[in-house]
Amino acid sequence: MAYDEHDTHPTEKLGRRSFLQIGGASLLAATLASAARSFHAPRRDGDELKIQRLSWAGLKLVAGQTTVFIDPWVSPETLNGAWKGPIVPVEVETQARAVLITHLHNDHFDPKAISAVFEKSPGVVVCHAKVADTVASRGFRVRGLDLYEPLTFGDFTAAPVPAVDGFGEDQVSWVVTAGGRRVIHGGDTLWHGQWWKTGRQYGPFDAAFLPINGVVIKEGAQEPASDLPVVMTAEQAVAAGIVLGAKLLIPIHYGVRDPASYVEDPKAESSLLEIARRRKLAVELVRPGDWVKWQPSA
Repeated sequence: MAYDEHDTHPTEKLGRRSFLQIGGASLLAATLASAARSFHAPRRDGDELKIQRLSWAGLKLVAGQTTVFIDPWVSPETLNGAWKGPIVPVEVETQARAVLITHLHNDHFDPKAISAVFEKSPGVVVCHAKVADTVASRGFRVRGLDLYEPLTFGDFTAAPVPAVDGFGEDQVSWVVTAGGRRVIHGGDTLWHGQWWKTGRQYGPFDAAFLPINGVVIKEGAQEPASDLPVVMTAEQAVAAGIVLGAKLLIPIHYGVRDPASYVEDPKAESSLLEIARRRKLAVELVRPGDWVKWQPSA
């Protein structure tokens, strides 16, 4: 959809440039390892992560005295009215609150929904550093993060990890931990080769929230049209869930009916269930407005 934006001293033996390259790689590896460790905290007695599925690709996560939203969305006009599910209202019961956004498509970055989150208490929008200026231009307090950079906020720790946008725009997925559970939210990413790295660094996951509708955009996007999916298909979502080490795959980002311009796989959900059953990956279907039960659907 469209968006609103390292005998001799090592330096003598290798030379300065090579030394800096090795040093940089070592630093990156150490940073990734340190970031990943922060996502493996044991669950404490009385701690619990509760997750509500919102409309479209949105999530509401509550742990302790903190609420975090990922891609909250309440504006059906951004999908030309083609969303046929309910519009789940944005409701916040805690004072500490934050919003994570995966990218700037207006069905994921919805200023109206974000404003509702902060209506009664201020908070911060957390995004990839590359899009922080655009988000800030909408009047929000912003924290931009580099890939793999962890941020602890109240009872949560979150970090952006690689994703691939269907139109080449900047996009991340979010790894989030709270209440001893670890989840990943995939926005509307395509299949890509970074799933293995993410799984090794952060997995296994208690749940992977991944898009499944394999949509083909017919108009209003890049021209000429590719006639190829710009979002993961159900088969790709199952493959990603397996590579990530997800205990549960929870599908998001499906349920739009617009055959003229936004052609999603009408059998995405049933295909997901069949492929996941064959590949022995547990799936929990969570309807918009409902809360995750942390168990496979019957």
